[in-house]
Formats: sequence, C-alpha cells, structure tokens
Amino acid sequence: MITTDTGTGTSTASGTSTVSGASAASGATVGAGTMTGSGAVTGSGTIILPEDALDPYVTHPPTRRLLTGPGLPADSDLLTFGALRAGGPRTVAEVTGDPVFLPADLRDQLVIGALRNPAGPETESVLLDGATGEVSTACLLPGRTAPADRLPLAPSLRTLTDFVAATHEMAGRRGRFASYEGRFGPKAVTGMSQRLLALFEESAGGEVPPFWRTVALVRPLALVAGPPADAALTLDLPGRLLDQEFGQGRVMRFEDVDFPAALAHGPTRRFLRETGLPEDGPLFHLDTDVPLPTLAEYYEDERPYVLTPDQLPADADRLIRLGGLAGDDSLVVDGTTGAILEWSEPDARLYALNTDVSTLAFTLWLFHRERTIAESLPREPAGEARGHLPTTTTRTLTAVDPTGLTRKDGHHYWTRTLTRALRRETAAAL
Repeated sequence: MITTDTGTGTSTASGTSTVSGASAASGATVGAGTMTGSGAVTGSGTIILPEDALDPYVTHPPTRRLLTGPGLPADSDLLTFGALRAGGPRTVAEVTGDPVFLPADLRDQLVIGALRNPAGPETESVLLDGATGEVSTACLLPGRTAPADRLPLAPSLRTLTDFVAATHEMAGRRGRFASYEGRFGPKAVTGMSQRLLALFEESAGGEVPPFWRTVALVRPLALVAGPPADAALTLDLPGRLLDQEFGQGRVMRFEDVDFPAALAHGPTRRFLRETGLPEDGPLFHLDTDVPLPTLAEYYEDERPYVLTPDQLPADADRLIRLGGLAGDDSLVVDGTTGAILEWSEPDARLYALNTDVSTLAFTLWLFHRERTIAESLPREPAGEARGHLPTTTTRTLTAVDPTGLTRKDGHHYWTRTLTRALRRETAAAL
C-alpha cells in the first residue's frame, strides 16, 4: 500500500512551551511575565527560586540574587532551564547517578537546563558553577564511560541572559537591531552578524564562547530573504544570491519548454525560470536532463525494473522529479500545489520536505553556507564551535520553514541529516 505522509501535529518554530502560575517541586515559582533589567528576556514565564532551594549549592552572591530576584526565563528557542523548574539545582553526580568516571571539576557542577535541539531531544546540559557563577555545557549521556568535557557558555547567568536577549532582538529586528527592519540580503546579514558578535563581546567582556560565536555566524542567515511581493511563495530570495554562493554557471534556470504539462503551479514555474536551483549541492543533485520528468516517467525510463507503476504514488503523474537526494530517494514537486516532497524509494512513501521551491532554494543555500562557515572555523580546541553548527543550522532552517517541526515521527530529510551530523560531532567529542 502506497501512503503519502505530509506530517501532522503542531509546534512553534521556537519549540517553546507555555508555563504559567506553576510551582515546581523545588519550590521554584514559574509565572507568566517578562524578565526585566539589564538582561531583559521576554519569555513564556520566569523561574524564581527561594533562598533555601539554593543551599548548599549556590554560594556566589550575584548568582543567588539573580535566581531569587528577577529570575531566569523558563524557556527560549536557544535553551531551557527546565531542570530548575522540574526539581531545582542538582549536581552532575546526582543527575548521572554514577560519578565514578566524572572528574572532580565536573562532579559538583549544577545542572540547570539544556541547549535546545529543534530536531530532537536535548543532548547538551547547561551547568552552573555555584561558587563562581560561571556557566558551561557538557554532554551528559547515559552509559558513557569517559569523562565529559565542559565547554564555556557564559561567565555568568546575567551575561547568559544578555546573550539570549540580543539574539532575540536580532531575530525580531527590534531593539538594537531595529535599523535592519525591512532590509534583506547578504549585506544586511553580514551587518547583523557583526553587530550581534559585538554585543556578545561587550557582554562577555572579551572572548565570546564558541556556542555564541556560532549563533552570531549562523542565526542571522534566516533573515537573508524577505517575503515575496505576491505572497504566492514563502520567500523572495535576493537576486543572484545562489550565483554568489554556488558560483557562476552552477545555477540552472529553466525555460518553459523544460517543464512538463503536469507542472501547472505558476509561482513554481516562475521561480525556476527566474531564480533557478543549484545544480550540485551538499545534499541534493539537480536533474539537468530536460524536460523534467514526472515521477511516473522517471521510473518508466530510468528504473523500470525497480518499482512497477502500482508501487508508485497514485498521483505520480503530477509529481515532477527535480533531482536526487541521498541513496535512491528523489526530490519532487507537486505540480498542482508547489509543495516540495521527498520520495523514499525504500519506504515507497512520500514525505513533506519544504513548503515550496523558494524555501527549498533557501535550504540548499543555507547548507552550502554552513559548510563554508565550518571550513573557516578552527579545528581546535576540540572543534568546539564546529560541534554547535548542526543544531544552530537546524534552528535557523526551522525558523524559516518549520516543515520539519510538524512531523510527529521525526522523519524529515533535512533535519535528520543535520541530526546525524550532530551525533557524529558529539561522538567525536566523547
């Protein structure tokens, strides 16, 4: 039986949950509202801990004042302090339950939250040094037999909330980024990236931790494209954006004679004519043999002994194959709606991939840009900044096209590929 699965369920691009008026087991007060002060962060709620919940863990006076006063945001799209909400501060030794392999400097760190992973469960915990107030991260995976390395996240909780606030302002083009409202393209992205990094340096008082350096390099990329004039597609990519990224002669623009009659979606035809798609990207190879075949024609001409017509989708004659993905999977566009789908040959199933051809082009551009950024980052110490690239890129992608967040089964080609990259980076660091 052939099934078409385009995903069900709802989720926000940030992945945040709303918490209001709750009281955690730790005695933490979680309420709706906005954190104010120099580290102002708008969130779905704030976490404020009573004095006795900090004893004997937190002795650093400024940290105690923050946790018992203005508090911390319950959640953001970057990180969550859910550990405090769930049970108050606990040491790494208490959380792991097996401190034998933990070095002394890690054993007594307090687990207060985690870095968010929009494509799956969090794998990197946020740690607080109760004596100095410094904040770090570490992968605390069950069953590990080697010590986890701590990576710096912020010199203090106050600085951490400043980092989060600046990132949110950039994403919303407000506050210190209000001058970028209505501005798109590589020049605007470069300006926002440099401004964000400067704010991080100012808050940190010097060296910016690798995680936030990656955020400054990647998160502004979500703002490279603006909304289209006719709203027929999701994005209006700046002219020549793909040519600048992939190189002259490496972006194919189609002509009307290249389109089969099944491609009736006008905005898709116009985009492929005027903007085009890269011929060869990191995860996708464009079918440059024209005219473009329908999925039914592709299997009839190229793979007649692999799948028979009755094993293809019922609407295979209106699905146009744009190119190939990993293995034997195909990237197709629905000729009627313009939706971009993945045809999985092993599963004999269609999966939602992108909202439309404009977000497909943005995805290919983003992945290529990520590789360029990765090559520019130092490989030492321990590839710290590189390790944050997959999740930061996933978060950037889902902010523009949340298709991958709407799936309950987690099957989404782009986010799955980035998740695998994250696992490789995590394993390499252990």
